Amino acid sequence: MFQFFANIFGYLLQFMYSLVNNYGLAIILFTVLIKLLLLPLSIKQQRTMKKSSELQEKMKTIQFKYKNNPEKMNQEIMNLYKAENMSPFSGCLTAIVQLLLLLSIFYLVKSPLTFMEKIPQENINKYVQQLQEDGGKTVSQVYPEIDIIREYNWLKEKNPEDEYIDRANLKMNFLGLDLSKIPQQNMTDYTVYIIPVLYILSSFISIKMTTAMQNKNKKGKKEKEEIKIDGTTGKELVPQEEENEIDAVMQTNKMMSWMMPIMSISIAFVAPLGLALYWLISNILMIAERLILDKILNKA
Repeated sequence: MFQFFANIFGYLLQFMYSLVNNYGLAIILFTVLIKLLLLPLSIKQQRTMKKSSELQEKMKTIQFKYKNNPEKMNQEIMNLYKAENMSPFSGCLTAIVQLLLLLSIFYLVKSPLTFMEKIPQENINKYVQQLQEDGGKTVSQVYPEIDIIREYNWLKEKNPEDEYIDRANLKMNFLGLDLSKIPQQNMTDYTVYIIPVLYILSSFISIKMTTAMQNKNKKGKKEKEEIKIDGTTGKELVPQEEENEIDAVMQTNKMMSWMMPIMSISIAFVAPLGLALYWLISNILMIAERLILDKILNKA
């Protein structure tokens, strides 16, 4: 399935490359296009996030009230979702799309000659064999197509009449960085850490921003739900035990929010830099998108 989507994304990336003749710029344009295509889902996700934040207090009250009656608690929670016209699985679609994109684009940047340039597998196997047997070169078993791109000039001399060899001449240099390099294989080259480190920083900013937005929504909700006590204005008191349960859930959610970036960072260090560039640009666009949508949705 991931190869199917990688093949589709390959057509888009190749089209972008034909416009700018640079792999890095093509990835940036490709990322912008993907973000635009997913904009309706992003708007829905942000709305769901705001509404979920408002529902948390009500859910915790139900969980505390019926903690000794799980069946009644589940029934009341489902009734709450139904009354608010929400689904308890509303966040699953976003998670599935993110995982699909992550693995599909990993396949794409891992094998750009297959999915982007559409070079037949028999030709790729021939190039690998020539590099190993005639050139005495070491070819990665995981990223053989990246090695083919690096050795394009040598392979061109060996295959002057090959109709596909020129497709392996991808311009991988972007702002002085070689996007074909893999951090794990070039640990003494400090340049391979620039994009992954920027990606880590952007992930941290994104997580902090999301947390701040959730806290802001929760604070605004509490302020709206102030009640009158003996003619004075006060906030509704929450039992300490319930507060502790809320804190535990918030800690769990915080840990979950870090899982995807940590997994992405782990992959970024063993994949070509093109993948980390895609994630970096995607994060930057997501931060801008959330800030803009938050203002628009707040006004709405």
